[in-house]
Amino acid sequence: MNPVTLKQIAEELNISVATVSKALKDYPDVSKKTKALVKELARTLNYKPNTFAVNLRTRESKTIGLVIPVIVHHFFSNVIKGIVAQAEKKGYLVIILQSNESYELEKKQIDLLLNQRVDGIIISLANGTADFTHLKHVLEMGKPLVMFDKIAKIVPCSKVVIDDRKAAYLATQHLIDTRCTRIAHFRGALLPQNSIDRFLGYKKALLDNGLPYDPSLVYICECDDRSFEEGQENARQLLKDHNDVDGIFINTDLVAIGAMTEFNKQGVNVPEDIAIVGFSNWFMSSVISPTLTTINQPGVQMGKAAFKRLYREIKAIKKNKPIAPKVITLETELIKRESTK
Repeated sequence: MNPVTLKQIAEELNISVATVSKALKDYPDVSKKTKALVKELARTLNYKPNTFAVNLRTRESKTIGLVIPVIVHHFFSNVIKGIVAQAEKKGYLVIILQSNESYELEKKQIDLLLNQRVDGIIISLANGTADFTHLKHVLEMGKPLVMFDKIAKIVPCSKVVIDDRKAAYLATQHLIDTRCTRIAHFRGALLPQNSIDRFLGYKKALLDNGLPYDPSLVYICECDDRSFEEGQENARQLLKDHNDVDGIFINTDLVAIGAMTEFNKQGVNVPEDIAIVGFSNWFMSSVISPTLTTINQPGVQMGKAAFKRLYREIKAIKKNKPIAPKVITLETELIKRESTK
């Protein structure tokens, strides 16, 4: 069945299409009686506004694109929750795409979103992204772009981040304060800025406390979709390489849980033999045994802040106002639990 139109409502009530349109929008120059008749008939006929036509007039699609590395991930699912909650308040649809940590797929997804004429894009970069031409193209097209979590500092757009270096310093300092002196680091992939900054925070905390930095104590975790397994593998390798490590700062909680599982199998006690600090504060971190000390990363808050910033820039572009890119830095905190002494 074809959708009901304004013309059909107008013909039924013997009034003009313009009057029907004004009545549905509560214009003051339409009588209360006419408004009531129009709205009642619209309900009876199940009239729905033609969103495409409205968007054509307003030059808005009322959709935004969200590109994230992994959807089934505690942190990113919280970010999605925050973005969608804010988008719904403003009447926006969110198109969510997963890059699977692939630069090539990320590029295709950006092109797809631009072809869909989204009003703006929010993105957390894939681990493999080292060329940012596709992101600069978004800005050249006059579309606002907001990055979060995994960002590129050289792309001139707004960003929502935490101070990864400060948070990693805090995590490592906690291990030092609990008398750990030989501290390893399970870091993320080499390219992402947040992985680099967490490594630098770890290294600085060691040096500031007079502890030597040993590159052989740094183990790389490449893939978010194998985080648990990589935690296990790195824990096994650590036990083979070094029998004197008494603390580990780990890039994400899921890697940390994998490491703790392996240590348990090998008869290594946490925190008596090795203390562990994770990063992100997943739900699982508070229910495993022992519970995991970690850095709380505010995913929902980050999602809300990212959409609010994007929405402000969408409105600015519509009014032909200049946009000054802004970096929004959210606070983190150390959650002390049983995996540290």
